Amino acid sequence: MNLSKWFQFVKPNLKFFQDGFFEFPFLANTPELMIESTINTPGSKHNAEEQVVYRNNPFVKGSMRYREIDKGCWLTITNIVFKQNTLIKTVYDKNIPSEHYTLTFTLYESQIKGQNTFIDKVPFQNKFWGFKKPGTEIGAYFYKGSKCEFYIYHFHPDWIKKNIPFDKLEDTLPFKEFYDSDKGFISYQDIVPNAEVLSHEIENTFKTFNQDIFNETHLKAQTFSLVSTFFKNAFADLRKENYKIKDTVDYTKMANCERLISSNLERPFIGIDVIAKKLNISSSKLKKDFKLIYGTSMLQYNIDRKMKFAMQLILSTDMQIKKIAQEVGYDNHSKFSAAFKKKFQKLPSDIRLVEVKK
Repeated sequence: MNLSKWFQFVKPNLKFFQDGFFEFPFLANTPELMIESTINTPGSKHNAEEQVVYRNNPFVKGSMRYREIDKGCWLTITNIVFKQNTLIKTVYDKNIPSEHYTLTFTLYESQIKGQNTFIDKVPFQNKFWGFKKPGTEIGAYFYKGSKCEFYIYHFHPDWIKKNIPFDKLEDTLPFKEFYDSDKGFISYQDIVPNAEVLSHEIENTFKTFNQDIFNETHLKAQTFSLVSTFFKNAFADLRKENYKIKDTVDYTKMANCERLISSNLERPFIGIDVIAKKLNISSSKLKKDFKLIYGTSMLQYNIDRKMKFAMQLILSTDMQIKKIAQEVGYDNHSKFSAAFKKKFQKLPSDIRLVEVKK
């Protein structure tokens, strides 16, 4: 299907190329509605027996697998490549009840433009978890060519009440404060050890589901183990934010802020005031809302992303350490090494030495 025909279908909810990105909405009231809307999307082919939808349209190419793991607990697994710069955004039909909570593990690889003459663009892998309350509109930005995996767990309140002991948490725990507040979304980085490996094991069970009569039980055990690990570690997270303040958070703007940080890793931090101006938000509110969602300051988040990118360059290229420092926006090699050691407890040269010995 060409772009002109595609626009006829999505035009009522699509803002064309706003700020360099196509805004692509999907209905999120219930997992069943999300699945149904995906099946009915132009360019989609549905295999009901395997519970998978294959998609190929002007924006994305890939697949979405889906299953009800337990009564009130669904999981959708999406693997896609973005053909355009795209903003994926949740929308809700106000005439349809929206009760489900969602927990999303996102794993994506995008291209970062480097400064090195011989390395034009470098693949950079990123991953994070997000917990969303019913009816919360959020967005995520993805560049053309990004390869993404989304593992979205959908929980009905009855399932949460039965399986996740929110009612037994102390009221002073940060996650409990968030859960009881009017805030709708919270994000975590690297909170589940081996999340990528465990998620791929679950995906493999999806793909082979009809080949083994024990896969239903196996899938339930895999899912419960991963989900419970996330919540156990989230409950132990001691970020200190005031979730009780009645204040609206624009989660799409915060996603845009994260994009601006992660897409400028080759430069010194572009600055809070610069980002605030781009997003049309005050610097003070931007700092407060970003930390509320991501659990760290914008500057620290920028440093963490730079160090992870540097680690990837050390492991996957033979670039000199001083060149890698420049690639992540550090002119001072000593400051780069200090920041790297603070993040990974080892100097860049120590990591490179281990790789050479291998």
